[in-house]
Formats: sequence, structure tokens, C-alpha cells
Amino acid sequence: MKSDIEKIVQLAISEDIGDGDLTSSLLGDKMIDAEIVCRENAVICGVEFANLCFLSIDRNIQIDWSVADGSEVNSGEVICRISGPAKNIVAAERVALNFLQLLSATSTKTAELVRLIRGTKAKLLDTRKTIPGLRRAQKYAVKCGGGVNHRMGLYDCVMLKENHILAIGSLEASIKNAVNKFPKIPIIVEVESLHELQSALSMRDINRVLCDNFSIEDLREAVKISSGIYPLEASGGMNENNILQYAETGVDFISIGSLTKDIKSIDLSLRFLN
Repeated sequence: MKSDIEKIVQLAISEDIGDGDLTSSLLGDKMIDAEIVCRENAVICGVEFANLCFLSIDRNIQIDWSVADGSEVNSGEVICRISGPAKNIVAAERVALNFLQLLSATSTKTAELVRLIRGTKAKLLDTRKTIPGLRRAQKYAVKCGGGVNHRMGLYDCVMLKENHILAIGSLEASIKNAVNKFPKIPIIVEVESLHELQSALSMRDINRVLCDNFSIEDLREAVKISSGIYPLEASGGMNENNILQYAETGVDFISIGSLTKDIKSIDLSLRFLN
């Protein structure tokens, strides 16, 4: 993932600094000590991104982290100390904090939901509803928060949804087509009713069935009739208020797009010490 991080960081720095940081150029050669403070309880993620932001500006900046990715921190906690030229630290500051606050938001949200379903068999999955260009980064953040990655993209899993099946003609033909063309690739079939689930369960060569927008009652029935046949994933309409109820149905996986889509950035700040 390192090459991906380098590309993303360079793009972010380029769009922010352009030909040069005009304001920081006024600071001369003053050396400074600084620290990054987390202003709320959080699960930190994005250390390597932040490091690259500072070191891409100045390889001699010294960075000392008191946390690692996946660490839980409290409000007011210092997570990092930095030393170097003031002008270079402030030039990299905004981009570094942007990565940290965004990725920490995803890991924090994931950790909150994972805690809520602890004690059930359900594993929390992410989706492809990610910020463009940050797919791998946000999915890494999900893992830092204790979640599990779904497919990375359209290239590593066959996921047959309603429109795919309608275009091909039938569920049976869709699965047969997928198995013949991609014999070593996992196949997930999405269903929207117990009737569709029954049809999927009668088919061979599926790895998982995704129950989309099932009620808790229907999902409980789905778990019962699919037991010993295929693992079940539930998706649609789940949040911190009802995720435990869904998990207690006995479903194997719960996928939630809000882990990467509807997030509130963690409040972080960089402050000079002298």
C-alpha cells in the first residue's frame, strides 16, 4: 500500500501548496517544536500518511508519535510531537491533519459499531461507498477500527445484484456464467426477499448471500433457513441504534456504507510550543 500512499499524499500536497506556500515563506528559518492534539475520544489512523506529508516537504523534520494506528486516545491527548523549521511544518500541517482526521473518523466509527455487536457472531464489513481516491486508505482504517474488508473493488469478487441477474436472464444462468468465466473468484448473490433467498440457497458454487434491506423478522427467518448452506450478510438501514438487533439474528456479516461515507472528521489540532 506504500506506493498508493505516496501517490495520494503527493496529489494532496500539490493541490494545497501548488507553486509554494506564500504565507509560510514569511517565517524565515525559525526552528520550532510542535505537537498534534486530539480534541475528542478517537481511534487514530493515518500515521504513515501524516509522516509522508511532513517528510515530503522537509526530510529533516523530526516526528515522534506516542500512538500507532488503531490506538484509542482520549480527548486532550497529545498523539505526536514534531520538530523542525516552522515554515515547513505549517506548510504540511493542513494536509497531514486532513488525512489523520478523515481516516481516524472511519476507524473510530468502525470501533464504535464493533463494540456494539461484541458478543454476537456478526462481523462488521465496509462497502465500496468510499471517498474517490481513498478506497484503500479508508478500508485500512476500517481494519484499524476492528472491522473486516468487503471486496476491494469490482475486480476481486463477483457480486450478482438484481440488474446483473435481469440482464443475464436468470440467477442460475448468472451463477453458471460467473463460475465458468471466473472459477477461482468468490461469488456473492444479493437477494431482496425470502423467496429470492430460497432460490439462491438452491444453487451451487455461491460463497455468500447478501440480504438487502431485510426486516429484523425476515432476517431472523433467513438465518434459520440458510443454516449450514451459505453464510449470510445483511445490508441496508443499519446504524448504531439498531445494529445489535440485526446482529442478534445470527447473521454472519453486517455491511454498512456509513463507515466510509457518512463520517464526521475527528477534531485534531497542531500547536506550536515555542
